[in-house]
Amino acid sequence: MIRAIYPGSFDPIHNGHVDIIRRASKLFDELTVAVLNNPYKQNKWFDSEERLELIQSVIQDLPNVKAEIFEGLLVNYARDKGVQVILKSLRNVGDFEYEASMAHMNQHMFEGAETSFLLTRPEWSYLSSTRVKEIVSYGVDVSDLLPEASLQALKKKFA
Repeated sequence: MIRAIYPGSFDPIHNGHVDIIRRASKLFDELTVAVLNNPYKQNKWFDSEERLELIQSVIQDLPNVKAEIFEGLLVNYARDKGVQVILKSLRNVGDFEYEASMAHMNQHMFEGAETSFLLTRPEWSYLSSTRVKEIVSYGVDVSDLLPEASLQALKKKFA
């Protein structure tokens, strides 16, 4: 049984995330979408419970995928959950440089988990939650970038 976690803040979850989750669900026996609750992170639009609910609405048809909230170091969470794979998505070379450095540090702290990278599909390579929030704040329609649950949650935030 290969257990993997796909960690992130998912504020909000967007179609790039959804694509990675769906593709990863076919690669691992069990996939946990791990929602980071970072009390120090500023500019959050959704609290961790709201982000968890959005993710759960997206993964409900994937029987081997679940979502949980975690705090603290990713490697501690991975160790506690008996995870063998930390899954990260890569959009570009900048992501690779950052994520490779993190993977090396995580490997140093927890040799029991390997980091695996999944490339973002080209049609989502420009997409990030930060960019979505930025353009939404200017009134741009983002319905083609978000799953329905995220879109509705954003509409409620700005109502």
